[in-house]
Amino acid sequence: MSQIFEFLFGQYSEYSTLHIVLEIIAVFFGVASVFFAWFNKIWVYPTGIISTAIYVYLLFKWSLLGDMMINGYYFIMSIYGWYVWTRKIDETHVTPISRTNRMEKLVQVLIFVAAIIFVYSVYITFDKWNDWTAYVDTLTTAIFFVGMWLMARRKIENWIFWIVGDLISIPLYFYKGFTFTSFQYVLFTIMAIFGYLAWKKSIDSNPVIA
Repeated sequence: MSQIFEFLFGQYSEYSTLHIVLEIIAVFFGVASVFFAWFNKIWVYPTGIISTAIYVYLLFKWSLLGDMMINGYYFIMSIYGWYVWTRKIDETHVTPISRTNRMEKLVQVLIFVAAIIFVYSVYITFDKWNDWTAYVDTLTTAIFFVGMWLMARRKIENWIFWIVGDLISIPLYFYKGFTFTSFQYVLFTIMAIFGYLAWKKSIDSNPVIA
């Protein structure tokens, strides 16, 4: 049992107590945020803002630039999403769950390509393009950039991007030594699957023309 514990959490012996506590708090609010997104509740954004703000600080300290930018982007998009989700389309209805249209699909591609170019440029600028994790980090950053934009616009396809990105992030964060965060992404994957099914049920019951 002690060997298993050492394998999973041994890397934390080198971290300060503050950073460990902050990571646990960020994980808690991150899971809470996905839980609220699953049930289509506006609390997805205030809980997400707390989690991402903490991760921006931690990832900066850990020199994980791509991940830090993801969370900085999440923070900004959470504010935007909070506005979109509460914006009324008429006197009684707020922005509904819907599917992407052709223009939004084009924007998805543009965001994905732009994110890859941007993150790659940052890694090169700071001379951090020296490990295979940089390639994976760049890919997941682009995936999550698109996913967050879609969630902010209440598009069901956001869950597909989260599922793919989460599955890649599970082994990536474990390899980096962040076991709590890796476990978080396991939960994220499961919750994203259920979130997709819940949103699909909502669309099937209340079809909206995108």
